[in-house]
Amino acid sequence: MSHSNLLKTWLPIGLAAVVIFFSSFTFVVREYEVALKLRLGEIVSDTYAPGLHFKIPILNQIRKFDRRLQTLDSQPERFLTIEKKDLIVDSYAKWRIARPAQFLRSTGGNNARTSRLLSERINTSLRDEFGKRTIQEVVSDDRLALMESLTKDVNANAADLGVEVIDVRVKQIDLPPEVSESVYQRMRAERERVARDLRAKGAEAAERIRADADRQRTVIIAEAYKESEEIRGEGDARSADIYAQAFTANPEFYAFYRSLAAYRESFGQGGSVMVLEPDSDFFRFFRESNGQP
Repeated sequence: MSHSNLLKTWLPIGLAAVVIFFSSFTFVVREYEVALKLRLGEIVSDTYAPGLHFKIPILNQIRKFDRRLQTLDSQPERFLTIEKKDLIVDSYAKWRIARPAQFLRSTGGNNARTSRLLSERINTSLRDEFGKRTIQEVVSDDRLALMESLTKDVNANAADLGVEVIDVRVKQIDLPPEVSESVYQRMRAERERVARDLRAKGAEAAERIRADADRQRTVIIAEAYKESEEIRGEGDARSADIYAQAFTANPEFYAFYRSLAAYRESFGQGGSVMVLEPDSDFFRFFRESNGQP
């Protein structure tokens, strides 16, 4: 085999061996990681900056953890207030690894175990804080002070885990289902009472409006009747005045016209019988045209 063929055969193998040898003596720490170097299971260093670092194969082991902010979303738990009333509290916490060596010793670097231990401490702090407050205080403006006190207390309790608790927040506070039902019943009864009061006030206002409308109707009708009677009286007075003026202008014609009207009224009724003296004053215009005997 020629020298060039040997070079082509062994060069890739040599390069691969160099890469494997180099990688076994080095490790890389990324910006979002913290790293621990262990020698036969014992921590020897935890101060590695991001970048390339060296190790001794077999003798050293490297453990890396995510140092970014983590979220622990706990399951809703039941807590008692100072009034001995149950509340269902749903909370979450923001945390990160502060001391990698302590974190590895306390939790073994296991995320599930870390979540369980941290949840226990958060629930303990929640139980203590809610036990010192009333329902009104935990749902009112004092809630911010509750969050600050809770975060401080949980952070102190979680120091042995090697983590730093940045924030603890209560997402929701509910009453237990059995209590909620009774509260809803009371609210429903109160709403029904308010509705009855409003309906009663509405009926009272309707009766008052109806009575006022009836009064106004009576007043309007009375005023209209009064005005009509006044107009009728003025018409009658005007008519009498016209009759008087006509009578004064020509008494004989007026008497003749009134007699004709009387004849029309008397003789126009069919089936009527009148018994009168022929020489009575009623027939005076039958005797003479001027009504004289």
